[in-house]
Amino acid sequence: MVQLDNDCFAFGGPMMALDPALALLAGRIAAVTATGTVPLTGALGRVLAADLVAPFNVPPHDNAAVDGYAVAFDDLADGGPTILPVTARVAAGRSLGRPAVRGEAVRIFTGAPMPAGMDTVFMQEDCRSDGASVTLPAGIRRGVNRRLAGEDVREGSIVLTAGRRLRPEDIALAASLGHAALAVRERLRVAVFSTGDELRQPGQPLEPGAVYDANRFALVALLTRLGCAVTDLGILPDRFETIRDALAWAAADHDAIITSGGMSTGEEDHVKPAVEANGRLDFWRLAIKPGRPVALGRVRDAVFVGLPGNPVAVVVTFLRIARPILLRLMGALEEAPRPVPVRAGFAHKKKAGRREFLRGSLRRDGDGALVASKYPRDGAGVLSSLVDSEGLIELPEDLAQVEPGMTVDFLPFKEFL
Repeated sequence: MVQLDNDCFAFGGPMMALDPALALLAGRIAAVTATGTVPLTGALGRVLAADLVAPFNVPPHDNAAVDGYAVAFDDLADGGPTILPVTARVAAGRSLGRPAVRGEAVRIFTGAPMPAGMDTVFMQEDCRSDGASVTLPAGIRRGVNRRLAGEDVREGSIVLTAGRRLRPEDIALAASLGHAALAVRERLRVAVFSTGDELRQPGQPLEPGAVYDANRFALVALLTRLGCAVTDLGILPDRFETIRDALAWAAADHDAIITSGGMSTGEEDHVKPAVEANGRLDFWRLAIKPGRPVALGRVRDAVFVGLPGNPVAVVVTFLRIARPILLRLMGALEEAPRPVPVRAGFAHKKKAGRREFLRGSLRRDGDGALVASKYPRDGAGVLSSLVDSEGLIELPEDLAQVEPGMTVDFLPFKEFL
């Protein structure tokens, strides 16, 4: 479980900008400590628990980068072609078995070890051979078409750093170093549930006044893509005792609990008192749109994150607030999304002092520059705006007016994978 102070999320100050809030949270969150070993086939998306050090050079020996003829550069004639006898043949996975003799050429294939004493490879299409000898053209440089031992990875170097979320190319690199398994952090265990008598599970009949629960499915998908082990607790009715007991049950076997909606102070909003019955809850008033105060706290030893109820606000606050918190809990290295500077293809007014996220897509104008278009409807409940957009247009706190042609930051959704 996560080891946190009881008041680690305490915050009673004024509305806070996003970046200082994230920095403050990062300093208060500790990672889960449990680790395990998984085979390479199960390592994708997992968080590496220890630095991976290269036990040997990659490649382990000098080798040919092309099919052709290996020679010693000093055996080549000055200013004209060179004719050398072809004395041996070396394929990938084999070796010459002896040092090269001056004045000979060796037929060699891509990946084959370079014979000791030879340093240059001619491409076969540049040469003429009758089988017994080969004519080599003039003008080649020393060392051409030769891969050096350790050119890719040096023995003893750190090739993958602890905290890295493993990608396909990382797994390939580990395999090239002979690792069949890797030490990784245990998956973060996250429980998700929705509350509300008006919510229905998709597939059920929808009577007047009821709506289908979409937020929980969005959260489960986002958490799964992040690499968490997710427990879907379904829909809980608007009853204090039921929510209180469900939170207690979830906290006993999970590192984090995430909900959406139900955080107001009305007669049917029971999440806040249910959390406080099992722990502590703090509201963070963040200067962002869409979104409203985000609830952070603890239910016994589990981190609690309460997100807004509107679906767009759920996704935005998850990506920009909950995701960094969860990555920190996972022991993952900082993975801040990298914005793409683009031209604004729209006009827009916003409140100064608040960071705003618009849904949008990109196109190229006549001179090839990337231009962002804004989804025509801004409502935090317009779920189709996420489906029909390619990312978020992020407008900083000090900006009050967007004019067509000015530079804005675009965050592609793929940056959050």
